[in-house]
Parts: sequence; structure tokens; C-alpha cells
Amino acid sequence: MCPEPTYGSYSKSLITDIPADLESEQAQHFRETIPRFPDEAVYIYSFKENRMIYADGWEEVLGYKDSEVNMMTIVSTTSPEYAPFSHELNDKALMFIQQKREELEKYSFTIELKKIHKNGTHIPLIVKVGVFSAENGHMTAIIGRSQINRSLKLGSIMRYEAYGPDKSMFEEELNKQLFSYHAISGKEKEALEMLSKGYSFKEIGAILNVSQSAIEKRIFPLYKRFDLKSLTHLISFAYDNHILP
Repeated sequence: MCPEPTYGSYSKSLITDIPADLESEQAQHFRETIPRFPDEAVYIYSFKENRMIYADGWEEVLGYKDSEVNMMTIVSTTSPEYAPFSHELNDKALMFIQQKREELEKYSFTIELKKIHKNGTHIPLIVKVGVFSAENGHMTAIIGRSQINRSLKLGSIMRYEAYGPDKSMFEEELNKQLFSYHAISGKEKEALEMLSKGYSFKEIGAILNVSQSAIEKRIFPLYKRFDLKSLTHLISFAYDNHILP
């Protein structure tokens, strides 16, 4: 019998627990050139150096000093109800990006989740991870931004979005891989929100410059995923679970 997969094992195999040397010339350059907003923490992780090479804002966001935080800390502080989905999303997204050879710096993904602060409290975050640098068609570093959003209403549905030159393919691959979770992508949420406002499938397709069948392919799988029987039930479910505002 094959062992059950350990979600997050792929992405964890690529990272270490070595913090950034914030006194380095490289880190000082990043501090001067990379903006950071209030209630936001930033990191840069280098796959070439197998370590964090920059960290800023982590004491404000999660209670860890920038000099001590590392990638293992960031990954392991995801709250239990979001950890399995978050870990698998990291795995599948990194696998997808690593297959690409062009315009790598344009690929990124976001997820809404909770992290556990060093003091034990749960912090609602919007997390964005993107390719920071690439060489010869290979990703060499990623940049992550974690923004506190205390007005974020997190229900039982995981919300994420993918970006990049092959955005549609990226999200379709993630949808396929993450189908077992109660999750919804940015494209699916966009179409569902328009349906909730009374637009038809055909009208939404025209507005988004895609075919009607493309919109149907975004919505119909949600019935099975959430075990619902009709569009009315789907829209009610979306409001009840904070998918729609």
C-alpha cells in the first residue's frame, strides 16, 4: 500500500530554517529598495543560497524578530484548519511555476488564511507569494508578503488566486489538484459574484471576453465541490461562508 502523501513535503524540501543575515550588503539593499506597508511583513528566500536572504516586518505581524524568522517558521505557523490546504497549494503552485521557462517573475499566487502569532493568537492574513528572480529559465528566489486584514471574514471555504502569463492554465491546474478541498479560486469567485448580481452566463462571458461555456466551466464544478443542487443554493452558500461580500 502506498503511504498517504504528506502535504507540504515538496515545498518544505526546498527550504531551510536559516534566517537572513540582515547585516549583509544584499539585505541592506533590499531594505532600501523594497517598500513595505503598515501591518505587512516581507521575506525573500533564495533557492540558490538555501536560506532566507531578507526579512522585514515580522515582529509587527507575527511577533518574530526579523533576525530570527525563517521559512520553516513562516510555513509552520499556519493555523491547523488552513494548514493542509495551504501546504498543498504551496506544493502545487511551486511545481507549476518550476515547469515554466519564460517570464517567471510574473507568476504569483495569493491565499487568505490565519497564522499563529508567537503569543498564540490567530492573525488573519492575505499572503502573496511570487517569483522574485530567475536565471536561465529557472526560479532562483521567491518573495512573500503577508498583510494583516482584521476585517477579513474567513469561513470554511479556502480562497486563493493565481497570476501570471498562463493565469488560466495556472488556476485550472490548481483547481484540479485542490478539488478535494472546500476552496474557490479568484476566477470562480469573480463569475459567482456577477451571477449573484443577476447577470446571465452569456452576459458574464461577454463582459469578461470569454465564451459562455468558459463561465459555465467555472461555476458548474462548484455544485459538486460544495454538494449543492442549484445556483440559488450556491449563491446562498457563498454569502453564508463569506465568499461573497
